[in-house]
Amino acid sequence: MTVERRLPTPEARELLALTRELAEKELRPRAAESERTATFPREVFRTLGRAGLLGLPYPERYGGGGQPYEVYLQVVEELATEWLTVGLGLSVHTLACFPVAEFGGERQRADLLPGLLGGETLGAYCLSEAHSGSDAAALRTRAEAVAPEAGGGYRVHGAKSWITHGGAADFYTLFARTGGPGPDGISCFHVPANAEGLAFDPPEHKMGLNASPTAVVRFDDVALPAAARIGPEGRGFSIALAALDSGRLGIAAGAVGVAQAALDLAVDHARQRRQFGRPIGEFQGVSFLLADMATQVAAARELYLAAARLRDAGRPFGTQAAMAKLFASDTAMRVTTDAVQVLGGGGYTADLPAERLMREAKVLQIVEGTNQIQRMVVGRALVRGS
Repeated sequence: MTVERRLPTPEARELLALTRELAEKELRPRAAESERTATFPREVFRTLGRAGLLGLPYPERYGGGGQPYEVYLQVVEELATEWLTVGLGLSVHTLACFPVAEFGGERQRADLLPGLLGGETLGAYCLSEAHSGSDAAALRTRAEAVAPEAGGGYRVHGAKSWITHGGAADFYTLFARTGGPGPDGISCFHVPANAEGLAFDPPEHKMGLNASPTAVVRFDDVALPAAARIGPEGRGFSIALAALDSGRLGIAAGAVGVAQAALDLAVDHARQRRQFGRPIGEFQGVSFLLADMATQVAAARELYLAAARLRDAGRPFGTQAAMAKLFASDTAMRVTTDAVQVLGGGGYTADLPAERLMREAKVLQIVEGTNQIQRMVVGRALVRGS
């Protein structure tokens, strides 16, 4: 069904209309087959880039769209409604651009952002490691400083795990240890994909999101100039956390898109499928299920939009972002499961998209901070009164 949007400007309304048109024409026809064959839709991201959709929340003077997060997130939702690989991919790219846009020096922004936001490049975010997922501050990848007489800069050694767009991205936002243990020893770097010593393992075989490559990224004595460091040395962990606050809103929006797609599928089936002489949607057992699904989707959407408006107003929003990611991804898992139930035996087959949506929803409870971590963030804020 068509979602009624509350958009702040006529430009934003046109942007959402363009996004919906692109999603219907470019994403819908190829999503199922690309997921079946694990084919990454790189050309789709170029199409989105040329339409101005890969830099929406960043300043126009650097090649971005100058749009508030409230609008950008609704673009993510629209794309994810048709194909989560693309909606999530946009969110990850936006996350990878965040450190340069928010913490880079003016020279770095002028040099890097036009290329990052121009539509032809795609980013990846390298924080997680095999032994340090939720405990990101325990990362071990090292960026060793090189003495000025030996050329200066850094030499990077280590590996990052579970990296979306690993092996397919054009640049990697890297968090590596430049000092001692703990969060204060971590710095942030911009790494181009053609850096010598950068290598990639084969993509993981996943439950869902098969068209979106997730791979180990290896740094084997990768040389980086001093200018590749984003922000002061030792500031990387705080940059990572700030990026994730915004990134979690992208996950929430993507989750709402998946849930909306499942709801639409279930409602359409309930209208058409007849049993005992009438549509199954007229039976209370089904109609109540649909009512709960619709209510949860609407609530999740309002939660991420409320957090986005706080962010746009320059107010603290980290706790609300955690709530939105938690609730929206749990909603996506619940709604997709219920959609399979409404569709019955057909919902359990690969002939209909319900089972794919259900498999895709699961990862949204895990990425960019598991929902257990989100509960810790919210609970800590409540206890501390922040």
